[in-house]
Amino acid sequence: MHDRRIDGQVRVFGNAGALFMNAMTWFDHETESIWSQPWGRAIKGELKGTELFVLPSRVITWGDWQAEHPETLVMMNDVGRLSFRQEFDPGFVIGLLLDGRARAYYYTNVAEKTIINDMFDEFPILLWAADNNYQAYLRRVDGRTLTFRWEDGQLTDEETGSTWDVRSGLALAGPLRGQSLQPIPGSTAYDWAWEDFYPDTTFYEK
Repeated sequence: MHDRRIDGQVRVFGNAGALFMNAMTWFDHETESIWSQPWGRAIKGELKGTELFVLPSRVITWGDWQAEHPETLVMMNDVGRLSFRQEFDPGFVIGLLLDGRARAYYYTNVAEKTIINDMFDEFPILLWAADNNYQAYLRRVDGRTLTFRWEDGQLTDEETGSTWDVRSGLALAGPLRGQSLQPIPGSTAYDWAWEDFYPDTTFYEK
């Protein structure tokens, strides 16, 4: 998900109807520049080289989202009843970008463990995956790196014993109550596709 403002101007994007490196491309209505969806970068036209700001987002089932936010308004065409459920096969990765550097995690590996405490260069990462959902955070609060454990469906940090909501990154109880973990923008893709766009990516080892 990207912020579609460029130099303070909100742009309107559409599907360009063509693939670049086997991935979707967009065009902006104002300049008709062509954009790479995985990069969020204009690859042709007046805005070539411009990059959109990546926003943190969540991969979550509709049922879970609706339970958390029952007043949600869904914008969609009236096409009758739709049934869609994404399943992550063993070749799918969760791809994270931090300071221009790429890190990838096989979804099934993370889901087997439920959470992973990782250290990627100077970035302490918490990654959670279950039931076709995932969340990624920096596991640092006020300059202090936290180590998390998952027991009986509850997320707790070992340093203070605070309990956390893994979906929102908010501390619910304990000394850190009210503190929030910073979400990390990410996306999902097949491993080969992620590596095509980010050839210097590193893969988390089990």
